[in-house]
Amino acid sequence: MKNFIRNAVVLLALLSFNFAYCWGTTGHRVIAEIAENHLTGAAKRHLKQIIGTEKLAYWANWPDFIKADTTGVWKHTDQWHYVNVDPQTNFKSFNDSLQLQKAPNIYTQIKILSEQIKDKKTPVKDREIALRFLIHLMGDAAQPLHLGRLEDLGGNKIKVKFFGDNTNLHSLWDSKLVDFQKYSYTEYATVLDVKSKDEVKKIQSGTLEEWLYDSHQEANKIYSNSLADSSYAYDYNYKFTPLLERQLLYGGLRLAKVLNDIL
Repeated sequence: MKNFIRNAVVLLALLSFNFAYCWGTTGHRVIAEIAENHLTGAAKRHLKQIIGTEKLAYWANWPDFIKADTTGVWKHTDQWHYVNVDPQTNFKSFNDSLQLQKAPNIYTQIKILSEQIKDKKTPVKDREIALRFLIHLMGDAAQPLHLGRLEDLGGNKIKVKFFGDNTNLHSLWDSKLVDFQKYSYTEYATVLDVKSKDEVKKIQSGTLEEWLYDSHQEANKIYSNSLADSSYAYDYNYKFTPLLERQLLYGGLRLAKVLNDIL
């Protein structure tokens, strides 16, 4: 009986955890699915050596799921998901500030993970773990508030309501807006993906630093148009859905570029 109760408690905890991340997982899977659509043949072959036949979307949320681990093994990775930079109006000042940020952060880790995956001397299991994180962190890099401000923890301290539900600005962008579109991740990836080689090339151009600055600029727009203690609904969705979908698409195409380059 004691074992039954203990197992039931564990099951309920897992169900609660999965529910809490339910819609937050969709955005990451959209990005991973779009990326998979733009991989080169060589990248696909090398990925198969690392993760077998699993899709990128399968691992896209693993770095969030392990936050439920109670052993502390992965605790040091919490800081990998973001970097806080004060508002900057030009790339030089942003990049100067980015280089001064305390490591580890999303910027330092994307570079480190990329090198680990690229290095054929890295054990396969370690390359697989690095790949899981890279898929996820490239998605985080496209979520503007992961390049937000320290004072409000990337919007986590800015309380708002969305269709009457209490939330915060970060969660609104992590999950609520994606949830409101009512797509599965495969449907949304299909809707958003582009076929024009010129458009793909344009979005994939630039450096990691420039991509992060791009997200930082969009974060500044979000801050300017999102007031604490406000109640948002259709108006906010109408205003920001184009930016949301831009970021999902850009995240997917840029993840594909990184994987194609290192595999």
